[in-house]
Amino acid sequence: MKSDDVGKKYWRANILLVVKLLVVWFLVSFGAGILFVDGLNQFHLFGFPLGFWFAQQGSIFVFVILIFIYISAMQKLERRLGISDEDDPDSYDEKAENLNEGHDS
Repeated sequence: MKSDDVGKKYWRANILLVVKLLVVWFLVSFGAGILFVDGLNQFHLFGFPLGFWFAQQGSIFVFVILIFIYISAMQKLERRLGISDEDDPDSYDEKAENLNEGHDS
């Protein structure tokens, strides 16, 4: 596969993943903490109304979990496209340069 094709597939998948994760984060932070707070406050977590908990703590926890999901998904994508640096860390700079060339076009 040509490096331009790999670069385009990589960046398309990367942007799609980021958008999906941002939607989840928005739903948890804004949705659960503001929009759905009245319904969620009927339930309690550690003695606090659930809507309040999501607004104060839950969105932060979800954000950290989303970071690990992003890392895992990107590692899988890189392995699938054959650009993972796990096998040969010295070739990382060259692969990154090739991907950036594919993204710029």
